[in-house]
Amino acid sequence: QVQLVESGGGLVQAGGSLRLSCAASGSIFSINVMGWYRQAPGKQRELVAHITRSGMTNYADSVKGRFAISRDNAKNTVYLQMNSLKPEDTAVYYCNPYPTNWDQYWGQGTQVTVSS
Repeated sequence: QVQLVESGGGLVQAGGSLRLSCAASGSIFSINVMGWYRQAPGKQRELVAHITRSGMTNYADSVKGRFAISRDNAKNTVYLQMNSLKPEDTAVYYCNPYPTNWDQYWGQGTQVTVSS
């Protein structure tokens, strides 16, 4: 198993910004696609964004133009820059490979709360 440590969450007002980090205990270079996911209370976990090893990105429609995913393979870290945050972005954010592999890659997530 590879532990993923998500950090950078917190409480922010609508319109604010946060930068999330996901540090892996092992190498992520072999993982072609890494993703950020989120789960709001009472809702299913959803894909927010993903990035290939070469840096190609894809975003959920709800965050396009506001969020930016990046990765540093040398540091085994994936980032999510979140700007213009909205209350509906409130959720626990997780990173994981895409497609997901929660059995082998796991983390506690980081809470993001956006107040109106």
